Amino acid sequence: MTPENIKIIVGIGVYLIFAIGIGIWYARKSNRNSDEYFLGDRGLGPWVAAMSAEASDMSGWLLMGLPGVAYFTGAGEAVWTAIGLAIGTWINWKLVAVRLRKYSQIAGNAITLPDFFSNRFKDNKKILMTIASLIILVFFSIYVGSQFITFGKLFGYIFGIDQYYVSMVVLGAIFVLVYTLIGGFLAESTTDFIQGILMFFALIVVLVGATVRIGGLSVVAENLRQIPRFTDLFGIAVPVDESGAAVTQAAGNLQGIANGKPLFGTGASYGALSILSCLAWGLGYFGMPQVLLRFMAINKVSRLKQSRQIAVTWCFISLFAAVAIGMVGRALLPDLLRTAGQSETIFIELATLFFPPIIAGLILSGILAASMSSADSYMLIASSAIARNLFGGLFTKKASDRTIMWIARISLLFITAFGIMIALSGNDSIFRVVSYAWAGFGAAFGPLILFSLFWKRTNLPGAVAGMLSGGISVVVWKEAISKLGGVFTVYELLPAFIISCLVIVVVSLTTAKPSDEIVKEFESVKNINL
Repeated sequence: MTPENIKIIVGIGVYLIFAIGIGIWYARKSNRNSDEYFLGDRGLGPWVAAMSAEASDMSGWLLMGLPGVAYFTGAGEAVWTAIGLAIGTWINWKLVAVRLRKYSQIAGNAITLPDFFSNRFKDNKKILMTIASLIILVFFSIYVGSQFITFGKLFGYIFGIDQYYVSMVVLGAIFVLVYTLIGGFLAESTTDFIQGILMFFALIVVLVGATVRIGGLSVVAENLRQIPRFTDLFGIAVPVDESGAAVTQAAGNLQGIANGKPLFGTGASYGALSILSCLAWGLGYFGMPQVLLRFMAINKVSRLKQSRQIAVTWCFISLFAAVAIGMVGRALLPDLLRTAGQSETIFIELATLFFPPIIAGLILSGILAASMSSADSYMLIASSAIARNLFGGLFTKKASDRTIMWIARISLLFITAFGIMIALSGNDSIFRVVSYAWAGFGAAFGPLILFSLFWKRTNLPGAVAGMLSGGISVVVWKEAISKLGGVFTVYELLPAFIISCLVIVVVSLTTAKPSDEIVKEFESVKNINL
């Protein structure tokens, strides 16, 4: 290991010690009962609620996955995805946050999303809660794996040897496991708040530093204009190997280099269907448990407006800074990264090339922070699904708080192990792994959240059918229907979301109306002040 690498590790180590310290501090405050451990006793302030929601949502994808797409294929996919997410963020905070905060407290003081669904529809048999918990387990395990991939890429790069990938995945997973075990929701949300700040400044510092280093925006633009359709919002650059074949993960080929320049094909059109697929990412927000829980956890409904302003501002700036980093990186280091997987390290390359090692270590802590902020949220939510909703709500209804919290901690071990397995499965594209899990939650939970909050005719059979149809449609579309090509290559979230909405409406209208108790509770949400 070189002296420079040691300095980078020192910079990262400072941050890690800080994060563990927060976990230990909040262990005293968040371990008294399961309400505090899983939802912080609804005590989040507006800044922590906003920043922790966005940091846990964006994950290592923001600093690695999105810049990687922009570096490899240009503006088309990256910009439209960022636009979809930015719009989705604003609509979710504007439309869902206030009503969910109120309704979750009125509906039996629900502290998890499965709790809310079960209480909202008076599901005494816990069918809806069970299905929701299982969906959380499946898709959050995939999500956790994507964050562990980030750990492996980051530390594998620092040490400079691929053989460290496996050990770094495991080490990073153990670290997140430890401080999630210690602190619970309050520790996780507070560290996510700090990590959100770190991510934001890391993006800005790297973007400004790289742009200055190359000579300004005019130089960036000039370099990128030489790549066919790289800056075209309605086109996409096509990296090719030395034989002229497109570079894909399936082919396992590398982008060719000729006369010191990377090889590209003539480019391809990025049509309405592709743009619609990117914009559809915004639909996922309505079903993201890690974001929805922050709505439920804020201390006062009146403070959600301030949280929305903070969250949307952070999101817009961070998303477009991430895209810009990828594009500036291509202009500055055009032939360095030759596959889609390698391209996801462009942020790391820029940070280590142009900043002193200690500073680079602090900047790279932004990647670690992004991954940790998401992984801890996913693991805590998944463990709550096992302990509170499956064990405490289905199998042993008289379980004590202490027992539930111990079951949650034990389940964290298994969730971590499964996430490690996903990370080591061979799919090294963070962007693609995240997109699958994002679609799963968006289609299974998103439509039901909207209908449960805003359509009083929604009933239990409609809710169950909608949740199942959304989750199943994602898998079937991704694994089978998309193989047909053409229009069927649309991002699986969009058709699955539509199918779920239609199923909720049709089944609800063709089965019994909700009880008077459910309707009265629905109407009371409008007028209550919390």
